[in-house]
Amino acid sequence: MRTVLGFCFLFLFLNCEDKKTKHKAEPQIENTKQVKQTKKKTIPELPEREFPKLNSRSAMDFFLEYDKHHKENKVRLTTDFGEIDILLFNETKFHRSNFIWLTKQNYFDGTQFYRVIDNFMVQAGNSDDKKTARKRAHIGKYLLPADTKRGFKHDRGVVSMPSSEIDNPHKLASPYEFFIVQQKGGAHFLDGDYTIFGRVTRGMDVVDKIAAVDTDDGDWPMKNIYIRKAEIIN
Repeated sequence: MRTVLGFCFLFLFLNCEDKKTKHKAEPQIENTKQVKQTKKKTIPELPEREFPKLNSRSAMDFFLEYDKHHKENKVRLTTDFGEIDILLFNETKFHRSNFIWLTKQNYFDGTQFYRVIDNFMVQAGNSDDKKTARKRAHIGKYLLPADTKRGFKHDRGVVSMPSSEIDNPHKLASPYEFFIVQQKGGAHFLDGDYTIFGRVTRGMDVVDKIAAVDTDDGDWPMKNIYIRKAEIIN
């Protein structure tokens, strides 16, 4: 499966199961044409820019420099079902720095677990709220290189980054979204295609609860599940 970055989208499904157990597919990004519509809300102004707007040409240099000064590697997600603590791997420094950067920009606050497949994975970082699209436009449109040769496997509890929807033979990663492997025994058919950049250290019971909710035909939870807050922890 190919993932979609929230602008144009392509789905590639693998490991089809029967309807009772759902179709098991690789992580993907939600097609905004299929995203649920919410009531119009007043959208607050974005903060004054402190950093340059990123693109795929500037992002690598930006995160290389960011990595020198920002060594944090633990993030807590407060969700509607409880807290999930994540340890980010120093070996995947661009992806770690990107996740820390987005956390500090409050990007993940108000985003959702928008694709959920029980005994496979839960995927987050997108939303049907226009505020999320405005945040992305403010931060910039960019991709990150795949970093799949660090010896990490898609074991249960790892945090991985889906690749973008574009013609993408190098599996460049979609920086705004991530998925957590919930499958018992892992989802090793994903190894080598997606960048693993962290693991859950506390809160897999929360991941299991999220994975068990009822979903529609597009694997979107019938009741939205929000990341209320993402924060750096010690």
